[in-house]
Amino acid sequence: MPHATTRDDVRIYFEEGGQGTPIIFLHEFAADYTNWEPQMRYFSRGHRCITYSARGYTPSDVPSGEVYTYKHFYTDALAVLDHLKIDCAHLVGLSMGAYSSLQIGLNAPERALSMTLAGVGSGSELENLDAWRKQCRANAEQFETLGTSEVAKVTREAPSRIPFLVKDPRGHADFYAALARHDAKGSASTMRGFQGGRPSIYTMTDAIRNVATPALIICGDEDDPCVGPSLFLKKHLPAAGLAMFPKSGHVLNLEEPALFNESVERFVTLVEAGRWPVRDPRSVAAN
Repeated sequence: MPHATTRDDVRIYFEEGGQGTPIIFLHEFAADYTNWEPQMRYFSRGHRCITYSARGYTPSDVPSGEVYTYKHFYTDALAVLDHLKIDCAHLVGLSMGAYSSLQIGLNAPERALSMTLAGVGSGSELENLDAWRKQCRANAEQFETLGTSEVAKVTREAPSRIPFLVKDPRGHADFYAALARHDAKGSASTMRGFQGGRPSIYTMTDAIRNVATPALIICGDEDDPCVGPSLFLKKHLPAAGLAMFPKSGHVLNLEEPALFNESVERFVTLVEAGRWPVRDPRSVAAN
């Protein structure tokens, strides 16, 4: 099985397909490398595509200790690129993966040809940040005491997940059956370390304003926790565009795969043609 090794000796499982300019897909908390299959099949027709399971998600390693911070997660993506001898790639992230993609844009912009940030920023509201962190700790304890199969039953009924159920009951059932098989220790550690410990994007305004990497922000209009952060990023990222999917929730790449693929393909094509400009600073000043 192909693995990349991180700086702290964690093995990260990956798969790749296709040839051309690289695209790496970064999954959300409730997913793993398999959930990018519709995008792997579509984009590998013209690009070299890579998908991987984050640490804590088998068949990647599930390490012990406090090694699940947001810094570990974004540098793990870079470790996969390093292993494959890829200097830079288009980053396509959903939720947790979108946050990691943004962190690469902030801390290693030379590695990112572009950033697709889908379903990004839940838990960022500063007035609710303490409650969010407390809930993450409680969720981590549920994974440890109840197991992933029981937690999956609750997660699948979250408001931002219901549009997926309404549109595609079969896909929704498959998604949460896969979540139920996740490693409980890895899920608990990720919930406690990454989800409950990452900084709010609202605290990084100045840094975000300096990221010139082309960015496409995608949000479902029924994914309430991500609407505000998506608008915030659109306002402050200098080279950002925003796509709002109507009557859509959080799992955008599976809930609306055709629309998602079309939107990302158009974005990547424009970036590669040099036709995704940085916003004129005069328009930013006007806001």
